[in-house]
Amino acid sequence: MEYVLTTNALSKHYRHFKALDGLTMHVPKGAIYGFVGKNGAGKTTLIRLICGLQRPTGGDYFLYGVDSRRKEIAASRRRMGAVVETPSIYLNLTAEENLRQQYRILGRPSFDGINKQLELVGLADTGSKKVKNFSLGMRQRLGIAVALAGDPDFLVLDEPVNGLDPQGIVEVRELLLKLNRERQITVLISSHILDELSRLATHYGFIDHGHIVKEISAQELESACRKCICVEVSDTKKLALVLDKMGIEYAVHSDTQADIYGTIHVTQLVMLLAEQECEVVRIHERDESLESYYIRSTLGNSIENKQEKVDFQK
Repeated sequence: MEYVLTTNALSKHYRHFKALDGLTMHVPKGAIYGFVGKNGAGKTTLIRLICGLQRPTGGDYFLYGVDSRRKEIAASRRRMGAVVETPSIYLNLTAEENLRQQYRILGRPSFDGINKQLELVGLADTGSKKVKNFSLGMRQRLGIAVALAGDPDFLVLDEPVNGLDPQGIVEVRELLLKLNRERQITVLISSHILDELSRLATHYGFIDHGHIVKEISAQELESACRKCICVEVSDTKKLALVLDKMGIEYAVHSDTQADIYGTIHVTQLVMLLAEQECEVVRIHERDESLESYYIRSTLGNSIENKQEKVDFQK
């Protein structure tokens, strides 16, 4: 598999604080890579490093196979576009004037393509309206347009939907999907809003306390987050006997609780358990979410007994 970005034991320390602690990750070419972690996990630090805004304390990273310690890394960075923390836009200028300014900074020979860029992000009809009068979603889309001014094939976005209203979130989501599918732009998107990220990502990297605890594709995640029937019965030993005879996969969690995987006929199950004098107390279906999978991956199955609070929004 070809990777746009790889990191190898990347570290960034601030005195006694380890923002990144031996982080190793792989962003496949053509992917929408969801960089998942709670606030303060190290997401923005990683983005600032690969954009050249800071230097690592240890380890290294590669952009398009070029080692970050080589001078050629500057050419690789020119293939990137990024929105770090907040969009880099001028509030007293119009959307077109913002793009013109970015074209000048990049040394582009003409302003050809600005109108198409504005059409792409849905801002072609903003005319002389100043950016200070834009909605938050419009500003975010303009920030993405500025990041695209250099025609990158790798787009890095730090919390792009944070603070947006539902309509703004949908607009940014559709834009990113369009860029990925029609322009084959690889996207690295950091976020703690996992419900929205699950609608976009093709791959995930879970970061916790400055290091990657798991990398997984969306397909693998879907298999891992299986639907199951949660049952509470009077005796799971008797339940296990019945399910074994039925050839159904299950997992017993206690003397009274178990998860059943696959499709079952509830009435048939209840009748068979009644024959074994096993009472069904409660039964319900559960589909594991990305959020619960992240928590299980990073904090373990004993999360209920821990005091650490995970700052996620649904």
